[in-house]
Amino acid sequence: MTLGVAIAGAGFIAEYHLAALARLPEVSLRAVMSRRLTSAEAVARRFGIGDATDSLDALLARADVQAVVVATPDDTHEAVASACLEAGKAVLLQKPMAGDSAACRRLIAVAERTGSDLQVSWMHRYFEEVDAARALIAQGAIGRVTSLRLRNATPGPDWGAWFFQAGRVGGGVVLQLGAHGIDLLEHMFSDIATVSAHTATLVPVRRLADGSEVRVENADSAWATYRLADGIVASHEMSMIEAAGCDRFRMEIYGTEGTIWLRTERGRLAVFTRDHGWRMPDLSQATLGVAHHRHWVAGLLGAAPKADTARAGLRSLLVAEAIARSHMASGTETVVEAV
Repeated sequence: MTLGVAIAGAGFIAEYHLAALARLPEVSLRAVMSRRLTSAEAVARRFGIGDATDSLDALLARADVQAVVVATPDDTHEAVASACLEAGKAVLLQKPMAGDSAACRRLIAVAERTGSDLQVSWMHRYFEEVDAARALIAQGAIGRVTSLRLRNATPGPDWGAWFFQAGRVGGGVVLQLGAHGIDLLEHMFSDIATVSAHTATLVPVRRLADGSEVRVENADSAWATYRLADGIVASHEMSMIEAAGCDRFRMEIYGTEGTIWLRTERGRLAVFTRDHGWRMPDLSQATLGVAHHRHWVAGLLGAAPKADTARAGLRSLLVAEAIARSHMASGTETVVEAV
């Protein structure tokens, strides 16, 4: 069976999705939609896709499209994804799922009412080193995990002013980068129960790649301490102002019998135990995003179980909102609202 897939959005992240989907023989890429037709046409040409449009209605009217990747700006996620679900299309929604937890709950309700599948795109879950680390922890390779340190840090996006506008990305760095880390923690360990956090805007004016300047209205830096439901304590640093930053994420996991580092100066995965010291397990070199999209497509075609990523999308917003409440309360430990 072939799955007809279209994408709404023709910006930076569309490349990630389309490059991976184009490698899956069970996928037929049908169309690209963008509010700027020239952008949609350029992306369609690059990936050999036969149709480009600036009309979401036209995209959703196509019977040969069964699933839509929603990769539009954050503040449009709820409206675009809801329209796709109402049209009976499965949705892979770029993170953050929406602007707040209430919008996330509304989207989940639409998916439940229509029976249309809703997934949120958590790319870091599917890295080979994450799978390997989870297996090592399950095997007891480093004993009981007690604490960990996570960093999500980049120079920040320089291709769009909207990233820095509070009305469009109210959570700033927490929703743009930190959401990935929040999901990874909960995917690998357990739900975040409480948060103690501070946020800041350390670079109030940003220069974009086109030379224009934008005043930053949301936080570009955040520091959070989490207590997870399984007792692990985690520190999470988030930044959109670092000249080098880290390679997507950096995670240090500390157990009673050893240590696991992911994406550090020791490589993609490094393990320390008292008996063997440091070792770097071999990892495959799969193309970025292929495992992620293969899992999504397999779920839609009934060849694999679907992940509960919509719940994870809601969870990430609930944690982000707890971070904001803790910051407003001078870092007071704050309970994360239940799903």
